[in-house]
Amino acid sequence: MKLSSALASSFLFAGPQASSAFTVGGARNVVNNLAFAPSNKIQATNSALNMAWAVDEETNTLTVTPIKSLDGTVTLPGSKSLSNRCLLLAALSNGTTKVENLLESDDIRYMLEALDQMKVPVERDPSDPTTVTVTGQSGPINAPSDEVCELFLGNAGTAMRPLAAALCMGEGKFVLDGVPRMRERPIADLIDGLKQLGADVSCVEETGCPPVTINANGLSGGNASISGKMSSQFLSSLLMAAPAATGDITISIKDELISAPYVSLTIGLMKKYGIEVEIEGDMEGTPSFKIPGSAKYESPGSILVEGDASSASYFIAGAAITGGTVTVRGCGSESVQGDVAFADVMEQMGATVTWGPESITVTRDPSVKLKGVDVDCGKIPDAAMTLAVAALFAEGPTTIRNVYSWRLKETERMKAIVAECTKLGATVEEFRDYCIIHPPKDNKVNDNVTIETYDDHRMAMTFSLAACAGVNVIIHDPGCTAKTFPTYFEMLEGIATL
Repeated sequence: MKLSSALASSFLFAGPQASSAFTVGGARNVVNNLAFAPSNKIQATNSALNMAWAVDEETNTLTVTPIKSLDGTVTLPGSKSLSNRCLLLAALSNGTTKVENLLESDDIRYMLEALDQMKVPVERDPSDPTTVTVTGQSGPINAPSDEVCELFLGNAGTAMRPLAAALCMGEGKFVLDGVPRMRERPIADLIDGLKQLGADVSCVEETGCPPVTINANGLSGGNASISGKMSSQFLSSLLMAAPAATGDITISIKDELISAPYVSLTIGLMKKYGIEVEIEGDMEGTPSFKIPGSAKYESPGSILVEGDASSASYFIAGAAITGGTVTVRGCGSESVQGDVAFADVMEQMGATVTWGPESITVTRDPSVKLKGVDVDCGKIPDAAMTLAVAALFAEGPTTIRNVYSWRLKETERMKAIVAECTKLGATVEEFRDYCIIHPPKDNKVNDNVTIETYDDHRMAMTFSLAACAGVNVIIHDPGCTAKTFPTYFEMLEGIATL
């Protein structure tokens, strides 16, 4: 099965919309009249909240006790990818933008702190931390003084890459840096594209990674040809920055474009801010993108961030594994996020999936056993991690293909997935850009396994689902979920029958 690309869509908002489902990887069972008014609060509902899980501060671990079933409704926090994109485009726009349902997490905090440091006015809502109002700069963001502006961005790729591009369009001196792992995450392809456009920008030559040094004096436009094989964020970053240049910019992909739905998401969001990106060629091939110099961002006034589809994957998989019934609210058939296609993979494994415009409901008939699948996950690499744990509960092996980007994320995810699945009793075959997971004999997962999370939020959340095998799972450093989903364990327990 190869997942088709999610299309750039006008449906960014998480509020009620007309029912107009698109197809990703197969036909969808769409339920009309399930639109809802999303809350800016993170919620989980169930008849009983057990709250049995607690962090052992001495060992910095959390034991997820055996989960019999997951049942309930989860309102998702805002999308990480959309949150930081919305903030940056609001900062580059003419006018003020109210951003609602902003994700409360480390990655978003780093972007907000960077905007504060560069004197971009950001007003916080004292009664709602998920709402901010940004006063745009009506063009590029300049350094606040003649001194070098040093920005610390943690391990937030959705802040590092877009800011590296956007700040080249203004004036001033900048250094962008982060945690040690950020200094291992490649950015050379983006730097190469910016240099082709005339930017005075560099990264560490030996590694091709941050810190990034910028001596900005504005850009007048031009052409850039970059690789899209390593990360779609490089292309998205150039696209978002382009309207801040004074002339036309054309960006072409010279080899192949991975994670194309994230680029479609970027283009759809730019449209909300008044920018029409001209696309030539096939997104599945070597497309090119043109942004005219006359195009400038205009605030949409207000924008509501859609629920995070990557975060939805844990609850969707939990329902498929346990046979419970879970509804995630905040993304659905009208989502602009490619990771909603993860629900199609669960359906292929044996789950029953029902789509609403802004919701997904998943269950599984007890008479139907999950079966292993062979899936190209190039467009859903984050959600593909959740598939690795779902594979432990399936009949037969599961092959997760086209995920070389795992090796370049918050940790070396391929190695991490292989190591932790093996601890739980699986046999895993590792290849350059794919792996084959053979589940434990009779799907009996090992008990009381300590899962190393490698300071990677998705490792912690993904492997918590191993508790659905009726075993204790000990999550080391559970606080790493603060990167994108600080309340994850609270929400998971809120819909769990223990």
